[in-house]
Amino acid sequence: MVNTNTLAQMAEQLDLGSYLYLGKGIAKGGGRNLKSLLANAFEAVLGAVFLDAGYDAAYHYYLNRYRSLPSPAQDENFKGRLQQVAQERFGSTPFYDSEGARVGNQREYTSVVFAGAEPLGTGHGATKQEAEQDAARAALQGLGDGLVAKTAPKAARAPRPRKRRAPNPRTPAPTEEGSPPAADTLTIVPDPEPEPAPASEPKSLPAPQRSRQFGESLE
Repeated sequence: MVNTNTLAQMAEQLDLGSYLYLGKGIAKGGGRNLKSLLANAFEAVLGAVFLDAGYDAAYHYYLNRYRSLPSPAQDENFKGRLQQVAQERFGSTPFYDSEGARVGNQREYTSVVFAGAEPLGTGHGATKQEAEQDAARAALQGLGDGLVAKTAPKAARAPRPRKRRAPNPRTPAPTEEGSPPAADTLTIVPDPEPEPAPASEPKSLPAPQRSRQFGESLE
């Protein structure tokens, strides 16, 4: 509920940009549309309501303005997220190299973020802060938006149907006169006929059991 984009939307609803007292340079450079200045202006108005009418009045005033927004914006803190990712992956805190240049009647900043010696991303913006946020966003995008990419499981291969080869003669005919048979020709040698099993001998009957004491048959 409280971030630069949301507060700037509330200021735009009140047209606070046209009431800002700005210098000539920043006014010509589009300062009345800067989100940071619009958000600060709305916070100043909210502070004036608090000083004039108290906490409850400021509380309900803010909620009414917030509920009137068509879709509250989400404030993405790309720099904070990039700092966490860089410390986890590289063990270092990212730093930014920013510089400004005049483009026409406006001033534009370019920022490059580093984690070590390698640059991670480049961003542009009307202010140094916006350029750094844009550079952090580009770096997160290049790093997978701060998430380790998970490889999707490979789909199981469908079993390929086996093709039966037509039986070839034992001695293939040559393709051309005098030329040897093809190397991929399959020669099938029939299995030897199984030898007949020997006739089973008749089993001898077991000897009759006799008594140990009298020597007579027990049957």
